[in-house]
Amino acid sequence: MATQRLENYLRNYRKQSGLSQTEVAFLLGHGSDQQISRYEKRRRVPPIGTALQCEVIFGVPVSELFAGIHEVANNDVKKRMRELRTKLLADTTEGDGSVLTAHKLRWLRGREGFSSVEIATS
Repeated sequence: MATQRLENYLRNYRKQSGLSQTEVAFLLGHGSDQQISRYEKRRRVPPIGTALQCEVIFGVPVSELFAGIHEVANNDVKKRMRELRTKLLADTTEGDGSVLTAHKLRWLRGREGFSSVEIATS
């Protein structure tokens, strides 16, 4: 069984860096460490700008800092990609529409991390 990832790993990376919540708050331009605590305890999800700043501070990609959120988003989108493929395959449009449908299907097959085998068998 796969291990479920934590929503975020901010606390882990902050501790590894030796920074306090107050110091991280300063680097993020926050007035206090309360918001950092909320992020670390997973009571709040930071806005995208703050998440990107965390990436800069810790030198870790956002997808790794927020691994659990990333995993859920990844699974949700892949599921909808399979649904879109099914809809596109059922499309009976002719002419320019069929060319566009074929292009979309090729794009879906070419998505990195979403192999044609995965699309075809799901």
